[in-house]
Amino acid sequence: MSDLIVIVYPNETKAEEVRQRLLELQKEYIIKLGDAVIATKTEEGKVKLNQLFNATATGAVSGSFWGMLIGILFLNPLVGLALGATSGALGGALTDVGINDAFMRDLSTSIEPGNGALFVLVQEMTADKVLKEIQGFGGVVLKTSLDETKEQVLRDALLQASAASA
Repeated sequence: MSDLIVIVYPNETKAEEVRQRLLELQKEYIIKLGDAVIATKTEEGKVKLNQLFNATATGAVSGSFWGMLIGILFLNPLVGLALGATSGALGGALTDVGINDAFMRDLSTSIEPGNGALFVLVQEMTADKVLKEIQGFGGVVLKTSLDETKEQVLRDALLQASAASA
């Protein structure tokens, strides 16, 4: 079962630093991420999501390949390429993997403009090692699906880092 953790940082840059550190930890097999998205809110109140990968572009590339392959079989590779890219892009745009975009946009309306909210879907982790790596970045826990004890440990560690930097 996956856990959702949402931590708010003072800016998008700080949230990106933490996301990059988590991706490095994933390469070391300390954490396994299902998704990691940064949400920011503009002064006008519009929420922007910074996804790890673009599903529309990925769908277009894979669709182009399969469309061209099918087009070669039916002696019209350019039409196959165009139809494959279009259908792949459409399929990618309609596919929402990881954390639900509508949920992230809704929750991000509560953050201050300029802040960066890091949404992390954790599939597996060695909690003490991950916490040790990210506690120096500070941040405020906005929401988690962790049990109360683990959530409080996370809140306390981030609070210590915030107090030390202030």
